[in-house]
Order: sequence, then structure tokens, then C-alpha cells
Amino acid sequence: MSSSRLPVLPLHHPLILLPTARLTIPISRALADNLLAILDDSDAGQPVLATIPIPAPVDVNSPHAVSLEVPTAANGLPIHGTAARVVRLVRPRTLASPGSPRQPYLLSLHGLARIRLTQPLELDPATFDSLPEHTVTYPAVDLTPSRETVEAFKDAALRLLDRLAKDSVPTQRKDDWLKVASMVEDISDQRAAWMADVLVAAITGQYADKLAFLAATDVEDRLRRATELFIKQTSISEVSKKIASAVDESLSRQQKEYFLRQQLAAIQRELHSLHNTAPGLPGGGSELDDDEQADADDLADLRKSIEALDAGSEERKVGVREWRRLKRIPQGSVENGVIRSYLEWLTSIPWPSASSSQATGQDAIKDPGFLAKARAQLDSDHYGLDQIKRRLIEYLAVVRLRAMADAASAAQTPSSLNDRPQQQNLIKASQEWSGANHALVPLSAENAVLRPSSAPLEPTKAPSPPKKKGVKGPILLFVGPPGTGKTSLGQSIAKALDRPFQRISLGGVRDEAEIRGHRRTYVASGPGMIVQALRKAGRADPVILLDEIDKVGHSNFHGDPAAALLEVLDPEQNHSFNDHYINVPIDLSQVLFICTSNTLETISAPLLDRCEVVELSGYTYDEKMHIARRFLLPKQIQVNGLSESQLTLTDDALLHIATLYTREAGVRSLERAIGAVVRFKAVEWAEHLDGVVGEENDQKEWRGIVEEHELEKILGVPRWDGEEREREEKRGVVYGLVVTGMGEGGILPVESTAVPGIGRLKLTGSLGDVIKESGEIALSWVKTHAFDLGITAGRGIDPLKVPDSIDIHLHLPAGAQKKDGPSAGIAMTCAFVSLLSGATVPKDIAMTGEITLRGRVTPVGGIRMKVLGAHRAQIRKVILPWANRKDVEHDVAPEIRREMQFFFVRTIDEALEAAFGQGTLGWRREAVLLESRL
Repeated sequence: MSSSRLPVLPLHHPLILLPTARLTIPISRALADNLLAILDDSDAGQPVLATIPIPAPVDVNSPHAVSLEVPTAANGLPIHGTAARVVRLVRPRTLASPGSPRQPYLLSLHGLARIRLTQPLELDPATFDSLPEHTVTYPAVDLTPSRETVEAFKDAALRLLDRLAKDSVPTQRKDDWLKVASMVEDISDQRAAWMADVLVAAITGQYADKLAFLAATDVEDRLRRATELFIKQTSISEVSKKIASAVDESLSRQQKEYFLRQQLAAIQRELHSLHNTAPGLPGGGSELDDDEQADADDLADLRKSIEALDAGSEERKVGVREWRRLKRIPQGSVENGVIRSYLEWLTSIPWPSASSSQATGQDAIKDPGFLAKARAQLDSDHYGLDQIKRRLIEYLAVVRLRAMADAASAAQTPSSLNDRPQQQNLIKASQEWSGANHALVPLSAENAVLRPSSAPLEPTKAPSPPKKKGVKGPILLFVGPPGTGKTSLGQSIAKALDRPFQRISLGGVRDEAEIRGHRRTYVASGPGMIVQALRKAGRADPVILLDEIDKVGHSNFHGDPAAALLEVLDPEQNHSFNDHYINVPIDLSQVLFICTSNTLETISAPLLDRCEVVELSGYTYDEKMHIARRFLLPKQIQVNGLSESQLTLTDDALLHIATLYTREAGVRSLERAIGAVVRFKAVEWAEHLDGVVGEENDQKEWRGIVEEHELEKILGVPRWDGEEREREEKRGVVYGLVVTGMGEGGILPVESTAVPGIGRLKLTGSLGDVIKESGEIALSWVKTHAFDLGITAGRGIDPLKVPDSIDIHLHLPAGAQKKDGPSAGIAMTCAFVSLLSGATVPKDIAMTGEITLRGRVTPVGGIRMKVLGAHRAQIRKVILPWANRKDVEHDVAPEIRREMQFFFVRTIDEALEAAFGQGTLGWRREAVLLESRL
């Protein structure tokens, strides 16, 4: 630590000079004369001064007094400062007016290094201009700080510089801050203390923080203080910017809204006067011109809608309360628009008690030919689906009987209600008086709401709500593959019931508020899908189709939409459904809800429990032929601009399309293939017309019949022909029945082969845990009964190790598709027996069923889909568990059962006999003699 004597220049509050910084201050003439004397005596020409900051005196009695945590002498006098070089001393040359004070001198200083006075500076105002000399000491040379301190300093400095760059409006200023940030990133550890001095001097911080930073002679302490100062300044800058932005945004929005509203009002007045005074224009103008009159008409309609609500009902009470609020709030207020929107939604809902459109539905139900018309409507729109039609006819019959019973009970009303017509006439007369005079009575909080104050309309006691009639609508869930007519079936049901139809697509819905609505406290809130569908239907008993209910989102941070449907789809609870926006119980018990789904796996158990499941497993080839002939072909002919007399597809051609081009459960691909054929013939017809118009002699003759041999030229190579050729009778290969993720049935080869190994089983094909366990169970059963099957020469011999040690590799093709489920046990057992015994299973046999270690065959699901898939794949023999016999008899069409042969087995022994044929396997069933020795 070195020392020297320097002239001392006190810096009054709030001036402070840090090393590396420059400072220009005004000084008095006396101080300037003393500096000039020092300059004359100095050899170098730029003398060095000791600048000592003098803090402002602290009033200890003030409640806002802040003590400066800066090291000082024992008597509290300042001792820390900066050695500064005198850069320039000038006197500004400006014209001074008479009587004005003389201009001071300007002194420019450049900070060099920190210093410390050996003796405290006496705060005597008489000596401030005399530049007294004091002995000062310089701190030791800065050591290299620790790496952690430097990294913390850099992070805080970079955050502060980024914030300063964002807040800087001039581009040059922003570039300067970014350049400094790049310097901070590249600075070395030895130069970190120097960079801290530069940055602290450049930013605008509090005087106390800078004074404490100046007094920090240790490099570690200095960097830590700089880091704290940067973090503090960054937080202050962020909060200040946020507050300023919020205030500016609020002021600018209000000013802009006021300015635009004034402009809009002036433009509307000018347009209105222009239309009313322009010559040649019809009087009155357009209905869009007079917005004030239109607004008054809307309010009048809204009031009539509230008056139409039943007296004493919850919805009317809420409507009256909101109407009072609406009249008290200024029209230009945002809350005014919110309340008007709410009242419009409230009055547009078809409340069951106020709905006059139900009489139409009751009249249709009371028609003697109602059931016959409904059955004819369903048969005309859909072919097949006998189970679904039977269930719907049951529901319609119950509705009709319930309506007739209600009508009969109404006809036997007691005579105590004979005065009801007179009461109705009195109410009607009072309503007519109210309609003629309600415009003359102001609607206010003092007057009776929604009726003239001088003539009360409603009786003192509100009438009891009418008894709800009709039967509760069931919740039908149609489950089946795509293209099987689930959605279109809902439209046919609505036609048969003579009710409005609304479809709600639930695919991809992830927010609970889309079902229940948003609360009115949120901006741009509105009711949910259920209330919107009721408003569009206009009746309290529509048919609402909830499409793709299996694809609705589950629990997330937006709520659980599937759980929100529980109240909607519960016949015991939906009579008081609560929408968050309407906030009035809504009766959904008269609504017929129809849900559609491709699978039941992704539907929650509570939601599935509320639905009546009706399966649509797919169509047979005979049903597809009828559907194509009755619906699909006429539709495509009309869409493509032809007539039915111009195009004919033979039955063989339709069957060829259905079997070799579009093997699916539904009929969408079949319709696309038929559309391709019709478009091909449409092109030929257009060319034929062009040739006739052009009178070309070489024009081909038009041929409107499409036969089977022409399909390959139109549709290309058959898509499914290759699978039939690839299916072969081979050792270790059998065919199982599967159900895909979309509910379609099909066949899947189960391939097995023997490879050298140590007796292990290898399973591939993207298999799940359950199906892997089925493979292990099947192999264990085969090993146990290897001697009985003639595979080994003795009991207790492992066929995978004697005579040669091998591994069995079992593979299910289409490895990219996930496969799982307990239904492949029989197929895997037959594959292992075929591989180890050498016997083969015919390629026209397919099987499904699970086995146990005892050899019992257990039932499986999806029998109808699997059987239809096997029929589409031209399988002739099917092996099924005995417990699934009733499923085949109940669900599979008779024409399918006639074309296929079914083997129902109870044990795996029966399954092997059915698969390989009677007597093919060399069973050893003799009794086993056991010898015991004492």
C-alpha cells in the first residue's frame, strides 16, 4: 500500500466520482483560482486531485431517515474517495443579461483509483475552496477474484444490460448497451473489477449504494456489491416499465375509445341526414341507418321475451333481476353489453314450461300411424341394423303410450277446475291491456317489474310449475367402426320423432367450459355446447347427437370434459343441468341424447355406466350390396351429373368392388370406389357429348354398363387380391382373429419357427404384456403335453432341448401396430403344435380364444366383428370358445352362419382336433402305470 499527498476537492451530495468515470461540475471562482495556481506549479500539466464525496447530513428525527452503511472515521467524517486527474478547466462564454449572476467555471475530472485519507476531512465550509493537501493511501493492487463471484457478477450485469437495451428508445443507445454486454461476456477474471467500476458509474443508482461501492477496497467485496446493485436496479427497471406500460395502455385505450365513439356518432348522424334529404331516394331509408331506433326495438323484444317466461320460475326471476341492472347501467358501459348478451341467451333457451312447440311433437306422437311411419322412416334411411331399430321402436312405443296416458288423465280432471276458463280469459284480457299500455309505463325499480304498475298482471301467489310430462330420454351409445352409419342414424331418429336434430362434435374437446360454459366473470364468456344446441333447436325435446365421445379429452389443467358430461348424460340428474354461464337449472330430461364412439376403451367407466350401449359391428357383403344399390350408387350418380338411366353397375361388379377393393367394416371406402367408377364414366359421357356436337364419325359408342372385367382398368390392381394368394398352408403358421383399434375385424397370421438356441421363447411384433403371457402359457401347455401329442419319446422331456436345443421365435406381422389382449391363446398353441409336430393347419381356418394352464378355453369379446372380418377374408371355418356360442347365434346374420362352419370348443384338445383334423395328431392317451417301492 503506497501513500502520497494530494489536494483534496470535496464533492457535495449527490455528486460522486468512481474510478474510470468522468465528471464535469461547476466550481466557484476562488476554487478555480486555486486550481490555476496548482496547474501553473504542475510539471505534467494535468495535476491529480483527491475527490472526497460529502454525504448530506441525516436528520435522525425524520421518519424517512436512512443511514449510510459506509466505513467512516471514528468521528463520522468521510475518508474514502477517488484520485482524479484534472482534464479541463474552462469558463463558458455566454452572453449574460444585466443583473444576472456571473457564470461559474466548469471542471472536468477523470477518476483514476480509490484512495483513503489518513486523517478525516474536516467539514469546514471555509476550507472547501482552499484545496488543502492531505496524505492519502492507495489500496493494494487488485487480486484475481474467485470464479463463482465473477460468474454471478456477469449474470447480473448481462440481465441489467438486456433490460436497459429493451427500455432504450433510440437505436444508437440500444446498440451501445448491446456492445457493452458483449464486452462483459468476453471480459477476463482479472479485468472484472475494472468492468464493475465502469458499469456502476454508467447506471443510475442510489447515492448510498454507489458510496458503499466506492468504499469497497477488496475486489471480492466490490464484485459482490456490484452484483447486488445490478440485481436491485434490474428489478426496479422491470417494475417501473410494467407500471408505465399499464398506465399508458389504459390511458391510450380510453382516449382511443372515446375518440372513435365520437367519430362513429358523427358519421352516423351525417349518413342519416343524407339519406333522409337526398332527392330521389325512398323515404325512411334502410333499416340499418337508425341505430337508436333499432336498439330500442331490440330492448322491446328482449322485454317481451322476459314477459313470456312463466311467472314464478327461476329463469324469470333471474331475467327480472338482470333487467333491473341493465336499466341502471349506462348504455355505453361494457357491463351493459355483458348483461344484454346474457339476457339474449337466457330468453332464447326453449324452457320446457314456456315452449309452445312441444304441442307439435305431442300431436305427431298421438297419430295412430306414428309407429308405422317411424319404422318406415328408419327402413328407408338404413338397411339392416335390426337390433338398433328394435330398440328405437321400443322407445317410441313407450313415448306414445305415456302421451296417451297423460291425455287420458287430463280428460278426467276434477270439476273443481271448472272456473279455469274464466281465469284464463281474465288473464288474457289483462295481458292484452298490458300489451297495449306497457310502452307508457316506465320500467324502473319502483314499478312492478314487467307489468303496468296500476294493473297487476300476476296473481299474488305464483302458480305451481306445470307437471312435467313425457318419458325421460334414454342415453343411447352407438359403438362401431367408422362408416357404419352411426351419425346418419341419429338424423333418421330425429325424422322419425319429428324433432329438431343437433350434432355436437366432441372430438378434440379439451376444456370443461366447452360443455358447461364459461362463468360470466371471464372476458368473452358464453354458454356451453349443450345450451347452444338447445338454442339452435328451438325446442326443449330435440335429438342431440354427441359425436365421437371416445375422443373427448380427459383430466388436464382446463378441467375434465368427460366428467362434465356425467351430469348431461344421467337421466336422473339432467333435469336440473347447470350451465356456468346461464347459472339457471335447465331441464334436459326431454332431450334424446345419442352418443357415437369407435371404441369403449377410452371412455371412462362412470360415463359408460350412464349409456345404453348398442353395437354396430359392421356390414356383411349382402348388406353392403343392398346399401350400395339403394343409397351409394344413386347418390354418386346424382353428385357427378349423370342420371340412373345412363349408368348401370352389375351385381358382379359391385361384389367385386366390395370384396377385392374395399374390405372394411363400414361403407365409406365402398362409396369412394363407386364414386371413382362413376367419375370415370362421367368423363366418357362428356367426351361422347363433345363428339356428338362436333359430328365426328370416329366417335366411340356410349356404353353405360360397367362389368366386372372393366374394374381393373378403372380402379387399378385389386388391393386385397394379394393377401389371398399369400395365405398358405405352412408348418408353424396359423391364422387368428383380431379386432383393430377402430372396431373392424380381420385375420392375423401367427408365425413360428425354430432356430438354434437354448430352449427359450422369443416374441416379436409389438406385443403387449397380456399377449406375451398368452404365448408363455401356450408354450408351457405344449411342453407339458408333448408326449401325449407325439412330439417327444417320453414324459418329462423338453421338446426344445431334445433331441436338439432350439429356440422358438413367434412373430405377429405388422410390427408397427400395437397388439394386445387375451384372445390369442388357441392360435399360439396351434402354431407351436404345428411347428413341433410337423402337421399343418388349413389356410381357410381361423381361430380365437384364450386358454388356461389346465387346457380350458375361455370366452373372448368382439365375436361379431371377428366373424365378419373372417368372412370378408374368405375364411370358411372358425374355431371359437363354447361360451361364445350364444354371441354367434344372437349377433351374426343367418346368411353368414350358412356360409361358414363354426367349431365351438371347451378345451384345447378339441381346438387342436378342429384345427388339424380328426386323427391328424398322434395322441397317446393310454393310462400311465406308476411303480412304487417300499
